[in-house]
Amino acid sequence: MLLPHEVDAVGRLRVPEAGDPLRILVSACLLGRPCAVDGTDSGMGGALGDLLDLPTVRVIPFCPEHHGLGTPRGMPDIHGGDGRDVLDGRAVVRDEHGNDLTAGMLAGAAAMLAVARQHAVELAILVDMSAACGSQVISDGGRLVAERRYRRGVGVATALLLRHGVPVVSQRDHRTLGRLRERLQPGFVADPGARDHHETDWYRGYFGAGT
Repeated sequence: MLLPHEVDAVGRLRVPEAGDPLRILVSACLLGRPCAVDGTDSGMGGALGDLLDLPTVRVIPFCPEHHGLGTPRGMPDIHGGDGRDVLDGRAVVRDEHGNDLTAGMLAGAAAMLAVARQHAVELAILVDMSAACGSQVISDGGRLVAERRYRRGVGVATALLLRHGVPVVSQRDHRTLGRLRERLQPGFVADPGARDHHETDWYRGYFGAGT
């Protein structure tokens, strides 16, 4: 299975040109679309800077939660596993009131995959820590509690994309995004000190330095 921090995931992408841009599927909230649970972008708009404005990029926006559950909506989180477990029927998605949102999340994930196939997407950049789009970290059960818990894992839509060969990067994977920009923008030099989410102090402190 492809992982967002796989060493060669970006290196295997073709070098695009302005006349034949790289087709990138992007969580719509990262583009400022008001599709978060409360009808805002949760402050995610602009998280990728001007990366997606490059002429070598063709952006395909999509929000699987909006498609499957509507906006506004309850806060969906995975209980009993991660997105792979939801796909396989071993875990469920519930909101803060205990309502079962699994069917809607699966529908949203299937729709996102359909869009990826329709546009022959080559990469996805999705918002991390989301029950749909998370690619490194998700909540371990509901997040609207006194002490939110996390687990290493992927969201439902991310899991489905990965199963079908679409590499996924998080907006917090700064090292990988820098390598991507080098591929997209001739002459750009990535920050050698940039780190992906799983390399950050927070991640290593929460999950253990050896993870």
